[in-house]
Amino acid sequence: MSILNTLVERARKGAKVIVLPEGQDARVVAAANKAVDEKVVTKAIVLGSEAEIAEACAKAGVTERKFECVDYLNSPLYNDFVAEFTEMRKAKGMTPEKAAKTMQSRIYFGAMMCRRGLADGLVAGSIASTADMLRAAFHCIGTAPGMKIASSTFVMDLKTPAPAGDDVLLFADCGVNPNPDANQLVDIALATSNTYRALLGKTPKVAFLSFSTKGSADHEILNKVKEAAAMMQQKIADEKLDILCDGELQADAALVPSVAAAKAPGSPVAGAANVLIFPDLNAGNIGYKLVQRLAHADAYGPVLQGLAKPLNDLSRGCNSDDIFGQIVITVCQTMK
Repeated sequence: MSILNTLVERARKGAKVIVLPEGQDARVVAAANKAVDEKVVTKAIVLGSEAEIAEACAKAGVTERKFECVDYLNSPLYNDFVAEFTEMRKAKGMTPEKAAKTMQSRIYFGAMMCRRGLADGLVAGSIASTADMLRAAFHCIGTAPGMKIASSTFVMDLKTPAPAGDDVLLFADCGVNPNPDANQLVDIALATSNTYRALLGKTPKVAFLSFSTKGSADHEILNKVKEAAAMMQQKIADEKLDILCDGELQADAALVPSVAAAKAPGSPVAGAANVLIFPDLNAGNIGYKLVQRLAHADAYGPVLQGLAKPLNDLSRGCNSDDIFGQIVITVCQTMK
């Protein structure tokens, strides 16, 4: 069974509200209708003027709107959000005039809805850039308690299970942080562990990847991976977290039990990692695309994580089913 089918069943138990800011996009209104039809949300809120949404619905063939429409520029919430945003960011030089202009961005307006608790999560990016999404997330939502950075993960739904039997792996960070240091790698690992548990409901088994396994090579670029693995293990012990972790590990030692037995005997991950933490964005982005294209895995993401509320990005080349998938994932991220 596809991981998405499993997540749909999980999302149906969530009773969540998701906001979709890009109501001028036919793909978005189609996905919003499907999300309500499939009962993965209790409410889908689509932002846009009546003219925009009517045109999008016509293009999508949506004849009956199942979603709620909010004309954000004419909403009574607009002035409230301007005042709140001004106060939130006044130390950064925010003025009412600047805040009014900022709230004309539908992404910022949607993010403020999440901040206020009017929506549980947000899905956008079919038109907006990732940079736009991240700015709105940082300025309106901020990071989750204990997290200093946001990051991203890809949910890799494998056609053939990994040697240890897992058919879903999480790869991070593949879309946000170009060259994280050791402390940031720990944040990425913790956030990805939380995402894994929210989506799969199982114990995360985290591997910090490198070209070396347990000191088989010595180079300065390995230092941050070794430090991150050690700090993560200490944090797990100190806070009694239900996470298994090891590193530094080569990919085969992380994923193949027989290789782990030879290269990393006694490893708590034991060749059965289900969360792979890459040393930098080059490695992560290359890695997920190789698995996606050569092993024909379905790659869902980038799923943003480490935020106080889930705001998830889309590829601008996405279709309505991709958007629906991100809605489902976003709902699951809100569930404990």
